[in-house]
Amino acid sequence: MWKKENEVAGQRLPGSMATYSEAVDEFSKHATELLAHMPVLTKARDAYQRAMMVSAEVRSMLNAGDANLRSLMAQLEEAVAVQLGKPSSDKKKPESVAVEPTQTKSETPDYARILP
Repeated sequence: MWKKENEVAGQRLPGSMATYSEAVDEFSKHATELLAHMPVLTKARDAYQRAMMVSAEVRSMLNAGDANLRSLMAQLEEAVAVQLGKPSSDKKKPESVAVEPTQTKSETPDYARILP
């Protein structure tokens, strides 16, 4: 009984060894080719990481610039609304503003004194 199983296994062994040897050779060949390209892959990864870092910095600067522009525009709209005597368009209650008449001798208004 053991002889028959050993004989069958012995007959398959040369075929299996050839398949194994072929697979190992193919793996070695492709692994060597891949390792030859690793410096390029590393450079690509480093460049990607730099690009993502700079992108985040640019996005942060643009967001800060947008916030500054929105704030300035809100101040301008408020100043124009005060000058025109219109209620501000903000949903919050406007602060009470004490406006004192300016006593200048020229007929052109002094905008530096009027605008906040």
